Amino acid sequence: MEEALKQQPSNCIRVVLYGPESTGKTTLSKQLAKHYHTVWVPEYARGYLQSKWNLEKKTCENSDLLPIAKGQMALENTLAQKANKVLICDTDLLETKVYSETYYDGDCHHLIHKYAQENAYDLYCLTYIDTPWEADDLRDKPHERQEMFEAFKKALEDHNKNYVILKGDKKQRLSTAISYIDKLLKKSKMMFREDDIAQLENKGLTLRQVEGQLELFKKGIPFTKIEKAATLNDGIIKLSEDSITKHRKYYETQQNDLDTLKFVPASGAASRMFKFLFQFLESFHPETSELAEFKNEDPLLDRFFSHLEEFPFYNRVLVKLKEQGITYSDLNPNDAAWHFVNTMLNEDLLNYGSYPKGLLPFHKYDTDDIATAYEEHLYETALYASQNKKVKLHFTITKGLKHQFNDLFVSIKEDVERRTGVEFEVSYSYQQERTDTIAVTLDNDPFRLEDDSILYRPSGHGALLKNLNAINTDLIFIKNIDNVVVSRFKEEVAKYKKVLAGILLEKRNKTYRYLELLEQDNPSASAMSEIKSFLENELNTKLSDDFSSLSDNEKQQLLKSKLNRPIRVCGMVKNEGEPGGGPFWVKDQQGHLSLQIVETAQINLEIQSQKDILQNATHFNPVDIVCSTKNYKGEPFNLEHFTDPNTGFITQKTKAGMDLKALELPGLWNGSMANWNTVFVEVPIVTFNPVKTVNDLLKPAHQVHPNAS
Repeated sequence: MEEALKQQPSNCIRVVLYGPESTGKTTLSKQLAKHYHTVWVPEYARGYLQSKWNLEKKTCENSDLLPIAKGQMALENTLAQKANKVLICDTDLLETKVYSETYYDGDCHHLIHKYAQENAYDLYCLTYIDTPWEADDLRDKPHERQEMFEAFKKALEDHNKNYVILKGDKKQRLSTAISYIDKLLKKSKMMFREDDIAQLENKGLTLRQVEGQLELFKKGIPFTKIEKAATLNDGIIKLSEDSITKHRKYYETQQNDLDTLKFVPASGAASRMFKFLFQFLESFHPETSELAEFKNEDPLLDRFFSHLEEFPFYNRVLVKLKEQGITYSDLNPNDAAWHFVNTMLNEDLLNYGSYPKGLLPFHKYDTDDIATAYEEHLYETALYASQNKKVKLHFTITKGLKHQFNDLFVSIKEDVERRTGVEFEVSYSYQQERTDTIAVTLDNDPFRLEDDSILYRPSGHGALLKNLNAINTDLIFIKNIDNVVVSRFKEEVAKYKKVLAGILLEKRNKTYRYLELLEQDNPSASAMSEIKSFLENELNTKLSDDFSSLSDNEKQQLLKSKLNRPIRVCGMVKNEGEPGGGPFWVKDQQGHLSLQIVETAQINLEIQSQKDILQNATHFNPVDIVCSTKNYKGEPFNLEHFTDPNTGFITQKTKAGMDLKALELPGLWNGSMANWNTVFVEVPIVTFNPVKTVNDLLKPAHQVHPNAS
């Protein structure tokens, strides 16, 4: 149903004729379509309700509104593909929402409410009531025209829509509408040339998408309002030993019957890991600088140079130095430090700063046994995600690097399969260009490169939702490429992966059973009460206070829509000061409370109460997720229908020495999963061992010998 209400992308400007009954909307729609040599979208409700009146002598009922909304959007999406630069719409879902709330005591179906807000139009033409009332079989409020006009106007303002009020006779209204639409066309033409449009279309983008991104830069992205931090027994499950055993075994009993895959975001470059070393190369001069002074001033440098031999790449650097005719042990401390770091990072030498993290040496088991993060994921996954001795992994990587990942896999495959006793199936995908977002100047104009083309940038890990959406398995484990451990910790990590999977299966199987129950014509009141309790107490979706006032049919439909969603179970670790997202309770615009992973950048820290909630948060998101992305019929969800587009990020970057602003899509485990059903579970810190800087490789989880740094 949600698919049917969603606006499909197109390159046309969309204009809505909008307002009370008998104010000339249809007449003006036809006139505007004729003027712009385009098509117009008629009002689906008129034909639908006229037929109902003819057959039953009944006017519109609340139960009619959802099929009307569905029919309206089907018409609009079809005609948008035929439009000539402008699409004229005789109505939209916001108008349906206003009528619903007016006629049915403030009630509006949550899906109509959602897409009335999310579907985007360039201009609303609000028609005033200075036209004669023309009665027909369906119109029924001739004496409340002013009240209806004010309701329509308020809805536009509440939803921050761009609108103009049309007054006067037909000629005046047409002239006003044309002048505003012409401004939109001129603005679009001035900002984007024909070659600009060809460029964005080659990326798989539409002009409307790009213009929508520009609007986000101008308006800004609203902060997320957190209600409270999720804590143990208030949004985060605390596991007992019995529960750990129970859920681990529950997963293991079903493991061989499940099609399981591990999804690993692995496109990140290692450049940030070595940031302080790049800075060292720029500022340190062996002839005039003193290493001791640099170490005293920078704890990162001190730790790095004090533990060189413990890094997994130490011997490789020495071999590379010898290839240059340099014997490391013969160098004085200043020269040794500079040559070591230069050999690591110089693009003509080892060039580690340009490596993807997955291909860097991570763990040293022996002088000739160095494991990459990629290799460690193979060993780890074999412990918990095998199905009948077969393991599937999917890595999202940077385009152009597939041969390097594949060469590594081929070189280690036989040995890893022999050691683990399983067969590996590894696949790869890239962040798609159609997920790129436009970059802008600080004045919010498109940022142009030296060749005058527009700069588009990768839109962050939220873009990987399209990659995840292409996965069609029963269970998906998600874990970042750099979150791995040496072999002595793997069994403990695998145990908690199985526990999370067992909890997911338990919640998923209950969800499927309840959805089958809701498919029945008249589920009992006690059944719906039980389902509501499950939603609120086990899936952490708190329904609004007006649930009890809904009709039985409305309760049934709401429960079904809330249950029939992807499910994720996320491990949460105790907050030890790591930067990043955390678990919080968030209230949406419909008043429903749900669990979300929220980044610090999404929270308005200028509001003291929000800052206090953040500072008192007890747990952190380690990106340790198990999810189910199929519905109870075994069909894959379209994951793009469960995102919150208002949870992206605007950041400031530089290009060729010039400042710019960049837009990142809602993060993969933040806004991209905002409308999933979510369960948070406390897991031990051993499950979270990211490598943010190269010095993190000195931590115990990345050192083979227990007494290492």
